[in-house]
Amino acid sequence: MKDKDLKALERKILKKGNLPRHIAIIMDGNGRWAKKRGLPRVAGHRAGIKAVREVVKGCASLGIDYLTLYTFSVENWNRPVREVNALMRFLKETLRKEVDDLHRNNVRLRTIGRTEDLPASVRREIDRAVSILDNNTGLTLVLALSYGGRVEIVEAIRKIAESVRRGKLKPEEIDADTVSRHLYTGGMPDPDLLIRTSGEMRISNFLLWQIAYSELWITDVLWPDFRRKHLYEAIMSYQERERRFGRVPSRRKSR
Repeated sequence: MKDKDLKALERKILKKGNLPRHIAIIMDGNGRWAKKRGLPRVAGHRAGIKAVREVVKGCASLGIDYLTLYTFSVENWNRPVREVNALMRFLKETLRKEVDDLHRNNVRLRTIGRTEDLPASVRREIDRAVSILDNNTGLTLVLALSYGGRVEIVEAIRKIAESVRRGKLKPEEIDADTVSRHLYTGGMPDPDLLIRTSGEMRISNFLLWQIAYSELWITDVLWPDFRRKHLYEAIMSYQERERRFGRVPSRRKSR
């Protein structure tokens, strides 16, 4: 899609309003993209960085507050060692190469997950990028790294239980807000829109608590082929939906 057409879509989206404040994406299909081309799986991961650039710039242009990308799950550690090592090298290289572009787009960086499990060299690159981007005021890009929704909830429960044990919290004081504050995403709004590429109909242990009322948008497009036009298509679909949160539909005035 040409730049002028993308700009026209942006204007249409902004005029309509009702934008999601937080978008989360399950970036799926890198391996299948590579297999279709007779390439190693890591080639699909490398090709996927263009899609990341596209969605970051698209979200920044629309004034989206948060974009969370499912980058590396706790289950991904079970992949072949060569692939995991290649992914870690690729993550480190990408952070180093992309930080200047993120800075130009006024993007902040945050991570969620068991980042202590990552190699020390990767953690250093993350810390460097977070520090460089810390004073930016635009889109907050959240990378879910060594992340698992069940692990996150278990860790939150442990923290809450420890507060109860220390007498800082009474059991009857525990509510949904208590749990939310103790999750990795504490202080962030829940995702309004969850996007999944490659056509798979599952959430893969991603943000299990946070997506309770998220709108879902599934596309058959493999992640390396995902572009800003697809992001805008998802957002326009979101704009047409009525989010009821368990309430009955609102009555529209008859003409």
